[in-house]
Amino acid sequence: MQNLLEINNLKITTLRGKSTVRLLDKVDLSIRKKCSFGIVGESGCGKSITANAILGLLPYPLRVSEGSIRYDSKAGEMELLKLDRKQLREVRGQEISMIFQEPMTSLDPIFTVEMQMYEALSFHHPHMTKAEMREKSLDMLRQVNIPRPEQTLASYPHQLSGGQLQRIMIAIALINDPRLLLADEPTTALDVTIQAQILRLMNDLKERNDTSIIMITHDLGVIAETCEEVAVFYAGQIVEQANVVELFKQTAHPYTQGLLQAVTSLGGESRKLYTIPGIVPPGGQWAQGCRFSDRCSRCTEKCRQAMPALTEASPGHLCRCFLHSEEVEA
Repeated sequence: MQNLLEINNLKITTLRGKSTVRLLDKVDLSIRKKCSFGIVGESGCGKSITANAILGLLPYPLRVSEGSIRYDSKAGEMELLKLDRKQLREVRGQEISMIFQEPMTSLDPIFTVEMQMYEALSFHHPHMTKAEMREKSLDMLRQVNIPRPEQTLASYPHQLSGGQLQRIMIAIALINDPRLLLADEPTTALDVTIQAQILRLMNDLKERNDTSIIMITHDLGVIAETCEEVAVFYAGQIVEQANVVELFKQTAHPYTQGLLQAVTSLGGESRKLYTIPGIVPPGGQWAQGCRFSDRCSRCTEKCRQAMPALTEASPGHLCRCFLHSEEVEA
């Protein structure tokens, strides 16, 4: 495989009563080795369930109904969707790790940091001694710039700040030297100073450990700060994908333009926050044609009747909009 991870035609469905509802529709992503890839969009667009599908963590009744997720592991290429539970447990934490949104709920309150870091090590390295695990844990805490690592190891989660807990989550996620890190809103609820420190830390660790990162966020500032490539999700689809510099310079899709305008309007002369009209439609209750048509100021009759295909607006810059191509989704 040329890429570290390749997602092809991924579809995720759920049950609503007796009906099957599609939440994610025909998503294709390729993550290069040692690359930071951003996934951005509003809540409910399909970002987090894409990450959960990679690790087989979709809660019932969500399931992958179609598609492929291929991963270039240390032992060779594997199809993640075909792994059984035992094989997936071996992949999680060692090959692919995940940082979840809320560190306070991700760490167990009744165990010390030391015990939780040891657990991450002992599962994949059962022959490590306690002395080796302690040294490895202290080294990871130093790498994530935790002051007084010995004292922190003996602490319980409630005794630490949000920024410290987030750093500990990153340390646990990276303790087994994974090749791919999934970061789901890694700076949620942190103040801007701590957020900047966490983002710099993740960039440093990526370079130091040759790890690829998938950054899942609703914050375009985080994308600009950390990522090389970005995919914009809307209503279970990718609507735009490009190199980060290209996306910010030559924004192609009206939805992405609206997201950027909402950010840049804060510094405008009017000092009035721009908002995209309407709301993201619930899963399965999408418009017949383009799913953004009900909120788009440039919508035409064709947009309401047909689904635009994801095509190149310029070399390497994909966009799902009739403003750039007349091609209809098959």
